[in-house]
Amino acid sequence: MIPNHPLTSDDHYPASAESFSEPTEVNPAMSNRPDKPEEACGVFGVYAPGEDVAKMTYFGLYALQHRGQESAGIATFDSNAQVHLHKGMGLVSQVFNETILGELPGHLAVGHTRYSTTGTSRVVNAQPAIVPTRLGPLALAHNGNLVNTAALGQELIEQECNLITTTDSEMIAWAIGLEVDKGKDWLDAAISAFHRCKGAYSLAIATPTGIMGARDPNGIRPLVIGTLEGNPTRYVLASETCGLDIIGAEYLRDVEPGELVWIGEEGLASFHWSQASDRKLCIFEMIYFARPDSIMCNESLYSYRLQLGRQLAKESPADVDIVIGVPDSGIPAAIGFSQTSGIPYAEGLIKNRYVGRTFIQPTQHMRESGIKMKLNPLKDVLVGKKVLMVDDSIVRGTTSRKIVKALRDAGATEVHMRISSPPVTHPCFYGIDTDSQDQLIAATKTVAEIEAQIEVDSLAYLSWEGMLIATGEDPSRFCSACFTGDYPIQIPDPVKRSKLIMEKALSPTPAG
Repeated sequence: MIPNHPLTSDDHYPASAESFSEPTEVNPAMSNRPDKPEEACGVFGVYAPGEDVAKMTYFGLYALQHRGQESAGIATFDSNAQVHLHKGMGLVSQVFNETILGELPGHLAVGHTRYSTTGTSRVVNAQPAIVPTRLGPLALAHNGNLVNTAALGQELIEQECNLITTTDSEMIAWAIGLEVDKGKDWLDAAISAFHRCKGAYSLAIATPTGIMGARDPNGIRPLVIGTLEGNPTRYVLASETCGLDIIGAEYLRDVEPGELVWIGEEGLASFHWSQASDRKLCIFEMIYFARPDSIMCNESLYSYRLQLGRQLAKESPADVDIVIGVPDSGIPAAIGFSQTSGIPYAEGLIKNRYVGRTFIQPTQHMRESGIKMKLNPLKDVLVGKKVLMVDDSIVRGTTSRKIVKALRDAGATEVHMRISSPPVTHPCFYGIDTDSQDQLIAATKTVAEIEAQIEVDSLAYLSWEGMLIATGEDPSRFCSACFTGDYPIQIPDPVKRSKLIMEKALSPTPAG
């Protein structure tokens, strides 16, 4: 769902084949972005006649807000097969209110919350994407990223589709719509369209008669099914189980890789449309992206992240006084490290949880203080202490260096850093907004060089093997391409060249 290049206008405009050329230059604005990979988005869908589906979708998206803070949208369908849509820029709570939700009637809905990226902050790119068909309108919400957008976009233009964005999400919707207009029903049309789509996609799709949930044959991005408490014929789709919990829905199961589920008045039906399904769930979902209270691989991600910290303590011990975590995603691994090492855990950094989106630029002095707008050190905890700080990843290293300086300024005598994942050496093409390879610090520097750049007394990463062992599952069932460069879905050369610009191949970090 990541556009191929920035839009130049907030207005809708007809696309041309040239619109889908792949990017070849690195955006210089990358340096202003957060020092973390950014998730593509969260999707939600609900079929519940007699219920307030708009409000349920609102709360589902609220729980999935961590997956994207740029825009949000909800589409509902009423009994007259009319679609009602509202979407806008900002957080879910900023885009919707009671009045707006009251103007979204219906018995089924899909919703979407989109991640923030540089240059593509346009309301036209907000989802759900709506396209007309002979069977009525279709509303689609997408998490992931296609790798064949150039070819697919050109095909759709040649078939006179009225594309109004350059997002691959809209392309998927139009591909389905074209098949419907050829005479197929919703299911056959969707399956035909999916065979034209290469890459990662988890979808919640609303039609006048039911909703569909689907995952690509590798299941790279997550999607789960739930049932409403006390009414097992009412179904919910969500990117994570936390989206079910907030509305009192019970987790039923995951949508499987290469599966399409249809939910309508007759209940839930399943269709395995791909014969080449091979699960490759993104391991970064488990390390960082998904909420710690969400369930993946039959356990909470909090438990998995604890295990990462325990494994990290075995591989890379340290002689320190306290262990702290970088809020929020580094905290479970820090606790796990403390449990195994016996070194006391303490809160050394306090997070300002209400920063959100701000359009007010800080003063130069505030910019120089850097991290303090989001994280503030606890001086009385840190002063005179040898500190070990645990974080989930280092992407560019800019934020890590600022945090280290803040800890030293607060009185820490030593600052050591442990990372609960291997070095990120390769960009993602499947729905995570990582930089081109030369912007990834671990792709250009050794661990010792990174240690010097972020000014820590010692630095160690979790091994690739340790990360996968901690899952308790078959390691081959996960995509870890950002650590290894082993991409499970073939990347077209023009797309590959846009991000993979380093000459040497980088291999996984050895154990220990």
